[in-house]
Amino acid sequence: MRKLFIFVAIVIATTYSLKAQYTGYIPIADFAKFKTAFAAASQNTISIKSDFAQEKNLSMLSEKIISKGKFWYKKESKVRMEYNQPYLYLMIINKDKVFVKDGTKENKVSTKSNKLFKQINQIMIDCMQGTALNNTDFKTRVFENKTSSLIELTPVAKGLKDLFKTITVVVDKKDFSVTSINMQEQSGDNTVLRFSNKELNVTLADALFSIK
Repeated sequence: MRKLFIFVAIVIATTYSLKAQYTGYIPIADFAKFKTAFAAASQNTISIKSDFAQEKNLSMLSEKIISKGKFWYKKESKVRMEYNQPYLYLMIINKDKVFVKDGTKENKVSTKSNKLFKQINQIMIDCMQGTALNNTDFKTRVFENKTSSLIELTPVAKGLKDLFKTITVVVDKKDFSVTSINMQEQSGDNTVLRFSNKELNVTLADALFSIK
């Protein structure tokens, strides 16, 4: 189940100290203005289609684990992630339901029955819908450089706090779309998800997010 939590969360680069400055970034000058612009831009984003690369850094291994695949998001609260390298893995989030297929094994979970699962599910949705700064499960700080903004989420809710040290979300200043999500675990491991070849507001069939 813990493995499923992590995949949903990435659902979901480097280890940072909570008090350290992010290299190349400075604290944002007007938090309220950024929050309003982020939420407004995300509200106008009906769908996202992109490639993604996932980098998993395990403290017990010297080599990084790299995975690649396709990502789809559709308003409201629908996410599909298909891993195709180096293995096949499928995850679908449709509101409060999650479906995972790992090879021939399938698993369906309702977030209503598991508080931690619901919290982690909400992370991904908040990132895509621009509501991450409203999530009271986290303490937030925002930084920026010329091309992007970095949102630092520090868990304060029990469960999330036990699992994650920080979650950082980088968004493109041009359209406020998510460029990367970095999840730093309390164990010292971390997972980074990077999005590329993004297409916004394309037509996506509901069948992509169907959970039977």
